[in-house]
Amino acid sequence: MSHDLSALTVRKLTVDLAGGFARHWHSGDAYRTMYYNALSMSFPVGEQSFIDSVRDTMDRLPADPRYDTLRADIAQFIGQEATHRHLHGQYNAQLTKQGLVNHWENWATTRIQWARRRKLSPMYMLAVTAAYEHCTAVFGDGALRYDRWLAKAEPKMRLMWRWHAAEETEHKAVAFDLYRALGGSERQRVLTYLYVLFMFALESHAQTINNLWHDGTLFKPRTWWGFATMFFGRDGVVWCSTGPMLKYLAPSFHPNRHGDPALAEKWLAMHQDNWRAVR
Repeated sequence: MSHDLSALTVRKLTVDLAGGFARHWHSGDAYRTMYYNALSMSFPVGEQSFIDSVRDTMDRLPADPRYDTLRADIAQFIGQEATHRHLHGQYNAQLTKQGLVNHWENWATTRIQWARRRKLSPMYMLAVTAAYEHCTAVFGDGALRYDRWLAKAEPKMRLMWRWHAAEETEHKAVAFDLYRALGGSERQRVLTYLYVLFMFALESHAQTINNLWHDGTLFKPRTWWGFATMFFGRDGVVWCSTGPMLKYLAPSFHPNRHGDPALAEKWLAMHQDNWRAVR
């Protein structure tokens, strides 16, 4: 299969997280750091599940030239997600050394195994992937759009998160397009998204609170000031992300109608010395 049809590039980031990073790498702020750390904890298992859901359904695409570009995009999507999984694996190994405990990984694994035991349809798993991909694309767009989100983070961590953000916004439509091409139902798409949104909000905060507990900063007022400013301050996540998140519920929704692809293109061009194309 030729990858020339795909606009996606699999990149290797020249960042080494194996050397470690500061305990409060994000602005010296415990809450912000532990929230981003929580997100990272979910990625290796989550992204492997996304890869599996796309692999398990792509063979159902009709042998029709109309789908050649989508097939090429899927191959590159798998490559990008595998690279993210690897880097977040390095990241999470450092978090374990810092004394944090990854519960989210276990919650996600348990859910995936339950779905397999119940033999839930591959189309359901693909709907879950499309839903999570929208969530990560909204956060990715925000991380590139609002400088304040990562401005005071340790430089290599800021680089890593914005690279991940750029690639998430690049491939945001792949799982969705596959789901639509295979005739996935609208009802399942919307109900699955509401479930994913609830679980994401619940588990991201549960893991963050657990991280803060292990960090010894859970009961410090400064920690919760960090929470208030991150979510409700200027360019706060709640104000910037709630509208884009809810757009997924519209019958006319398509990922490419939301966000600005130029943000990722510009960032990748400005930081081309920090990555190399693998394929």
